[in-house]
Amino acid sequence: MLVTGAAGFIGFHLCRRLIDLGEGVVGLDNLNDYYDVHLKINRLRQIARERNFKPVRMDLTDREGIAKLFKEEKFDVVVNLAAQAGVRYSLVNPHSYTDSNITGFLNVLEGCRHNGVKHLVFASSSSVYGANTKMPFSVHHNVDHPVSLYAATKKANELMAHTYASLYKIPSTGLRFFTVYGPWGRPDMALFLFTKAILEDRPIDVFNYGKMQRDFTYIDDIIEGVVRVIDRIPEPDPRWSGDAPDPSASYAPYRLYNIGNNNPVELMRFIEVLEDRLGKKAEKNLLPIQPGDVAATYADVDDLVRDVGFKPSTPLEEGIRKFVEWYREYYGT
Repeated sequence: MLVTGAAGFIGFHLCRRLIDLGEGVVGLDNLNDYYDVHLKINRLRQIARERNFKPVRMDLTDREGIAKLFKEEKFDVVVNLAAQAGVRYSLVNPHSYTDSNITGFLNVLEGCRHNGVKHLVFASSSSVYGANTKMPFSVHHNVDHPVSLYAATKKANELMAHTYASLYKIPSTGLRFFTVYGPWGRPDMALFLFTKAILEDRPIDVFNYGKMQRDFTYIDDIIEGVVRVIDRIPEPDPRWSGDAPDPSASYAPYRLYNIGNNNPVELMRFIEVLEDRLGKKAEKNLLPIQPGDVAATYADVDDLVRDVGFKPSTPLEEGIRKFVEWYREYYGT
């Protein structure tokens, strides 16, 4: 099995879980410097010596390298988690998003096409819901109004995967992740930024004047959903009709799922829980919403529950406690 983005937050946790399940895993990552490379290296150190794990340092844009890797390894399953992440960074460095998320994903699709991959699972994002305001967000809703380039590239991934599922019968499943958090999390995410600032007695930036709502989803719930989806290879949906096309399914072997906690939390409540776990109050800079951000996310996970029998449910208080414990141990604070 190939997992791309193996040194990333979700990729690392998925590799560790698959290794524990006895799966043979090739973990690919380019170890770029979008955020602290040492954190990525230290994630990999947790699993690098496992006999059923093979690390590969390579960029998805390396067309010849990716083609050779697929040809040599003959993967049955590919889980593509590698991407240029972050909504706000897409305003600063847009070309990195088309390189990694479009060109890189095309190389993955071509590898699947030419080497008989039995199931492609790929990361999408709740960001694809963009300007949609009907809650909860459902995979049955159209998502044609992105508000960031990052979201547009994730929507493009869904379209590209469907094209290959249609043309080449590659079973493909897209997963829309909702605000993932937990131990070993990304330093550019709110929980990490807030924790670091509060412990260093610095103010935190609170956008949209604290009126944001997010469907915060604990990393273990995300991984459980991914593992279950891996084993559910999509088939063409005989009920699908071009007269009333359902975006979540297809006449091709293709499916989309939300993986979210199904319980949006106001940002101020999120901060309160963090303050309680840290034993310190935060000084808050209340700021307007940033370009590319959306005011709220809320996942409808009915399809995930129906098809794989799982619904994320880790309480925010428990998830933040585990993150704070990890942070204090890792950074010695």
